[in-house]
Amino acid sequence: MKRRRLTKRDFLIALVIVLALSMIGRAMGGERQKVSPLKLTGQFVQGGLVTGYAPMGTRISVDGKPVPVRQGGRFLIGFGRDAKRRVKLVANFPGGRLETRVLKIKKRRYRVQRINGLPKKMVSPPAKVLKRIRSEGRQIKLARLKDTNQPFFDGGFMWPAKGRISGVYGSQRVLNGKPRRPHFGLDIAAPKGTPVVAAAAGIVRIAAKNLYFTGGTVLIDHGYGLNSVYSHLDTVSIKPGMRIKKGGKMGTMGATGRATGVHLDWRVNLYLTRLDPAFLVPPMKQVLAPKVR
Repeated sequence: MKRRRLTKRDFLIALVIVLALSMIGRAMGGERQKVSPLKLTGQFVQGGLVTGYAPMGTRISVDGKPVPVRQGGRFLIGFGRDAKRRVKLVANFPGGRLETRVLKIKKRRYRVQRINGLPKKMVSPPAKVLKRIRSEGRQIKLARLKDTNQPFFDGGFMWPAKGRISGVYGSQRVLNGKPRRPHFGLDIAAPKGTPVVAAAAGIVRIAAKNLYFTGGTVLIDHGYGLNSVYSHLDTVSIKPGMRIKKGGKMGTMGATGRATGVHLDWRVNLYLTRLDPAFLVPPMKQVLAPKVR
């Protein structure tokens, strides 16, 4: 079979193909170079917590509010119970480069329970205790705003007690037609005296034995604005300022404060943003399941 000789036109076509492939390769290489140094992992859902990483010196804001960037470029973002479906994150990297991301937040449906015919004192606290309630509220708010620059939470979270889940995050009661504040914690029901432990390591900021609403109450600072609250304790065995390990005992379960039965009300916050503790631990069913040897 006679071979066809390559013509000048063939050489030109081959040259164009080589140049085109070269340009495509450069473009792809350029895209690789533009891969964002911003990394986000976590639960992009109402009540979720997201951990981010960015180069040191990066400034981060979410919907215009600055977010502290810690050692190693780590930062935390929390989404409250009614967080918007979309939030805007802006990263200002060292050198002036800007990156904007629109984070899509999954919406949740919450339980609503309506109870009518309750006595007034069960719905609204008496006027004589309002001053006390406000004072205790300020105390808790200040503790939640603590900004310890040490990630005690690095060891992760565990359930602070074992038992039946009797209340979930986000649910709301309507008493005598008046909507009450949503429930921002997880309720764990178990016998009185059941040990309660720290869900993660940290510093004890509040260890009170008789707050009006929450009775025996402990608040632990886990660092970076992350904190947890344990309410309705029968006994409190720790003091403010103490360091506590993950799993360290803090007291026992009870029904103190305004509680309808023995249980632990466990809450997790990022500063003043209420998070869902269930996202930080395995399902209770898994914890209660007998271990197979």
